[in-house]
Amino acid sequence: MKAEIITIGDEILIGQIVDTNSVFIAKELNKIGIDVYQITSVQDEEEHILQALSAASKQVDVVIVTGGLGPTNDDITKLTLCKYFNDSLTIDTEVLANVKALFKSLGKSISQLNKDQALLPTKATALHNKYGTAPGLYFDEGGVIYVSMPGVPFEMKALMKDEVIPRLKQRFKRPHIFHKTVLTYGMPESDLAEKIMPWEAALPSFIKLAYLPGFDRVKLRLSARGENALVLKENLQLQLEKLEKIIGDIIKGYEEDEDLQNLIAKQLTKQNKTITTAESCTGGRIAAELTAIPGASHFFKGGIVTYATITKTEVLGIPPAIIDEFSVVSAQITAEMAKRAKKLFNTDYAIATTGNAGPTKGDSDAEIGSVFISIAAPNRQETYAFNFGNEREKVIEKAVKKAMLLLLDEFLLKAED
Repeated sequence: MKAEIITIGDEILIGQIVDTNSVFIAKELNKIGIDVYQITSVQDEEEHILQALSAASKQVDVVIVTGGLGPTNDDITKLTLCKYFNDSLTIDTEVLANVKALFKSLGKSISQLNKDQALLPTKATALHNKYGTAPGLYFDEGGVIYVSMPGVPFEMKALMKDEVIPRLKQRFKRPHIFHKTVLTYGMPESDLAEKIMPWEAALPSFIKLAYLPGFDRVKLRLSARGENALVLKENLQLQLEKLEKIIGDIIKGYEEDEDLQNLIAKQLTKQNKTITTAESCTGGRIAAELTAIPGASHFFKGGIVTYATITKTEVLGIPPAIIDEFSVVSAQITAEMAKRAKKLFNTDYAIATTGNAGPTKGDSDAEIGSVFISIAAPNRQETYAFNFGNEREKVIEKAVKKAMLLLLDEFLLKAED
């Protein structure tokens, strides 16, 4: 089973928006055993859309289209689909009733443009859009399924889950497919690949391995595909157990799409501990990562961005004499920040960062790329020194990731043990 995703919109091609729809759709299709063969982005232009549809129909079983279903003149998807299928538009009374009800619930008057959202190709099955006026469209033509959905992400996601996926599951016989993502931290991709090479070479043919590298992290995604669900699950678990014997010391988690902040949140919640942040060079990004997690208020009491030297002295109370002695970017000052933030917020843990991310040195003589990270725990405190290069954004990103990795690996997991 193969699918192609076609996104329609000039705003994607000029870089005005990021195409997150394709990512979501691909994941949902993959969950039910449908491979995405290709993702194509096209202009709001009839001929371009027709060419994309024609090409897709020759190589896949399912064509998913997003965008161009709105009420304005530049939304031409419905008319183009009519031309492609040699079809015409007609009013769908159920869709019209839904549009009217939506506007009534919002207390707004309905225009003719909005009413025209109920004009649908006669060959299409309307897919109910509970969040908007443009319904999804479902065609089964020539052995190929075509689905057209609005480009608005929350409308598309609801349609995909509630309307499209159930229909595809009923329409096609698909293999079982199971994924397991292993999260490893602290070993470069090339070193990791070399270490697990014999294990990888011995994987059964129905289990595939993919490397997904990031800074200080490599995800290993195992995908098992076949007809017998029980056999797939048993073999997947067996391979994970073998892998753990080889690299168990760098495996930090197993859950799909889980990153450092989620693992930290789980450990803090499990241990009933709290944390605060005192950030200089990272500018609040560690706090942002942690508070992006639902329920973060259970373990995150608050944080402070002490970007300027005066903030370190007036808010955290670090004596100016200490800063004059050691420099604002130093192990000593970072340790003071963590210790004082922990006391200020009355938490179990505190993370502090200082550094010179560039392009100039600011209030310190420390080399550009220098970063200090300090973590204060209930019974100990450690301060670390790094140099992350001379590209500002990368220095900051690496500092954030390293701080959270140190917190998880050196403090939370060891505390659990």
